[in-house]
Amino acid sequence: MEIIKAEYIASYVREEQCPKEDIPEFAFIGRSNVGKSSLINMLTKKSDLAKVSKQPGKTQKLNYFLIDNKWHLVDLPGYGYAKVSKNLREEWGRMIKYYLRVRQQLSAAFVLLDARQTAQKVDIEFINWCGSVQVPIVIIYTKCDKVNDYQLDKNINSIRKALLETWEEMPTEFFSSALASKGREEILSFIDDIVKNYQVQSD
Repeated sequence: MEIIKAEYIASYVREEQCPKEDIPEFAFIGRSNVGKSSLINMLTKKSDLAKVSKQPGKTQKLNYFLIDNKWHLVDLPGYGYAKVSKNLREEWGRMIKYYLRVRQQLSAAFVLLDARQTAQKVDIEFINWCGSVQVPIVIIYTKCDKVNDYQLDKNINSIRKALLETWEEMPTEFFSSALASKGREEILSFIDDIVKNYQVQSD
């Protein structure tokens, strides 16, 4: 897949407001400052499609982008630490979980994990919650270029060990680097297969 057109549609605070088109959606979520905006911009080759910020908590709504008039990319607020009030974090949490739980068009939620770190409690809890309510998830390890191979293996094994205490097998995994465009082809190929299958089933 090669993305030709990527355009911002709108931002919403409730799932009921989201677009009604029957096209597949792919949501991107992770802890604040995990590199989500950089990854989205790398995938679409649009350097300013998603706003990149060093300050956690900038994404505060369900941000919709239409890709080649075929599928929606949904940029979700980060979970975990952000310089906002506890009430606002809880409000985001309710919005995110409701969207993930009820959204019929959602084909996959890409959960981003920082490859520079071992298993983080907030990540494991969120992924386990997704599994408990049957949200279709895919894991993307970000910033893989910022750690050596030994440390990368150690961190990934830590995450897998923590998840396999609950999961029978690991979800699909991708390794990425926004700077080096690592993982772009593999992730887009995964999306493309789902989009094509979605179209066949709709015909």
